[in-house]
Amino acid sequence: MSNEEKLEYLKSRIGDFPDFPKKGILFRDIFSALTDPLACRYLKELLVQQIKQKYSDAEIIVGLESRGFLLNLLIATELGLSCAPVRKKGKLPGEVISVEYELEYGKDTFEMQTNAIKKNQKVVIVDDLLATGGSLKAAIELVRKAGGTVIGSIVVIELEDLAGRDKIDCDVLSLIKY
Repeated sequence: MSNEEKLEYLKSRIGDFPDFPKKGILFRDIFSALTDPLACRYLKELLVQQIKQKYSDAEIIVGLESRGFLLNLLIATELGLSCAPVRKKGKLPGEVISVEYELEYGKDTFEMQTNAIKKNQKVVIVDDLLATGGSLKAAIELVRKAGGTVIGSIVVIELEDLAGRDKIDCDVLSLIKY
């Protein structure tokens, strides 16, 4: 099966939920696709292939809370790399570094354990969705604050109308664009 066919299959399994989490928003749900074993396999294959081709020198895969966690371990295991989480404030034990970022309705904070990334380690950040770009931008800042070098990021879904990519100062790959 071609990559285009795999992407179409995966896209056909992504759920659409109108008016969630509030009226006027069409929520694109990756969890709907993850209930299908074939969609899971295709998603893993596509992500791993893209990282091998574009970021072959990656040393660690960083996943954003919470859906990015499902992906970073999967990718890292397949590629023989390490992985690390970026979490919301107060969710990680030990010494952490943090970055505050703007949300549509206020502010939030991302944290990472200080020993998660080695100095100058080449990092690929993964998440399920790029919407307004705030969380991905904060994660990039956090990785840099930890001493890592962000060589790129990859998302499953990009909502192009929200122009989140414009806030990101590194390469961004997206599998599916709406």
